[in-house]
Amino acid sequence: MTRRARKILLPSLLVTEIAEATEDGAIRIRLPRNSPHEAYFVRPRQEEAHVGRRLNDSSIPSRVQFNLFPLVLDTEGAPWAEANVYLLSRIKDSQAPAMSTYSSIADDLAAYRRYLDEAGIDWMHFPAHKLSRPTYRYSGHLKLAIAAGEIASSTAKRRMSAVISFYAWLISEGVLAPEYSPWKASDRYIELKDTHGFKFSKRVTTTDVSLHIAKQDDPYAGTIDDGGKLRPLSQDEQAWLLEALISLSNTEMTLIHLFALLTGARIQTILTFRVRHVLLELDEPHPFELRFPVGPGTGIDTKNDKQLVLHIPVWFYQMLRTYAQSERARRRRHRAVGGDTEDQYLFLSIRGTPLYQSKAGSQTFNASASIRHAKAGQGVRQFITERVIPFIREKYNTPGFSYQFHDTRATFGMNLTDAQLGLVSKGEVTLHEAREFVKNRMCHESSATTDRYLQYRKNLKLVRAATAAYSNHLRQLAELALRDIQ
Repeated sequence: MTRRARKILLPSLLVTEIAEATEDGAIRIRLPRNSPHEAYFVRPRQEEAHVGRRLNDSSIPSRVQFNLFPLVLDTEGAPWAEANVYLLSRIKDSQAPAMSTYSSIADDLAAYRRYLDEAGIDWMHFPAHKLSRPTYRYSGHLKLAIAAGEIASSTAKRRMSAVISFYAWLISEGVLAPEYSPWKASDRYIELKDTHGFKFSKRVTTTDVSLHIAKQDDPYAGTIDDGGKLRPLSQDEQAWLLEALISLSNTEMTLIHLFALLTGARIQTILTFRVRHVLLELDEPHPFELRFPVGPGTGIDTKNDKQLVLHIPVWFYQMLRTYAQSERARRRRHRAVGGDTEDQYLFLSIRGTPLYQSKAGSQTFNASASIRHAKAGQGVRQFITERVIPFIREKYNTPGFSYQFHDTRATFGMNLTDAQLGLVSKGEVTLHEAREFVKNRMCHESSATTDRYLQYRKNLKLVRAATAAYSNHLRQLAELALRDIQ
């Protein structure tokens, strides 16, 4: 079996240094029987070293214990020392490191190492001939891979950027002193607009090995650019989706989808709700909706840690409360780490494991961790791929039907937009008021993103009547699906 460079995730990692047996906190490490010594001792690394700033004594973060630490291995299965110390250095510079970010960087460095090994290239040798240097060769390799359709241009750009950052760090730390430069750098000025539409210039440094691939948005592609290419589901597709969820009888997946369709919340927000969040007493006697803060300080995650407010229909909030107090939900919480408490995740798998690990939870070290992947909504996506999509394709004879969970956010946005444009056509609100309403409900920073929703129907030349009773329609279907939960 041929081995290739790869990335692995260590369930837990404790950074240590050699210690004497008598030192506080010393840990005994037993050696193999054929070793000249029986054992040696280590202790957790407690402070940064600043001597020399070389690889063998490079600064190690004061934070010395990690879960899901990404490790880059070479073809022999040995850790690639320089790449892994680089990852440690990057983590050190972050107060609250998101391990998924460094896992992605490790993936990119592992891909680079695979290319080096397969092409027989010395990654530290930079000869006089420019095109023979590893950075230029890798840049050319990625361009050919894009042209052959073997890799997405965005992936190639990210990989090349990771390699450039890696070499820049090696040079700045004195680990590598190439005879000839890995690239030629130059400064450029780009013009940008802030969230208020004001223009400003920003200086960026680029290199001649960076990948610059022209990208043209297609307004007629049937998608909306809102944190990704999202496709709003049509009214028929929404009805198919709800019918599929009802037929498949998975309460959690039904509630999760309804949550997204009714509020536009992202998957990390929905899946980091806790039981206590749905047990609040309502101040008003008969409110129509609940304005629910999410983001830092609430215990509920949001993209880029934004402070947001969700508008949750009261009837749906009460449905979430009913679920939280149901025997079905309690059984899942009893199986979960931490047990049946109000601080437990609202949505758990049948085994009691979280569907998404919160940012705060990922910062808490668990020495006994054994899982080698981060919980990031994979269970929901798997249910969609394996159950929902096949059901709809078969029942409605639509072999090309597909959707991703994030499309529910775009669907929510288009439902809002359709309803508001209906009011505009009746003269009840102005177009500006409709735009601001959608912008606030979708929590858009830029009005340009909101405008993509307002232009969507026109671009696709579709005419669809706004349906004010859509929320009630969802409510009726939801109550039918969840009538047995008490």
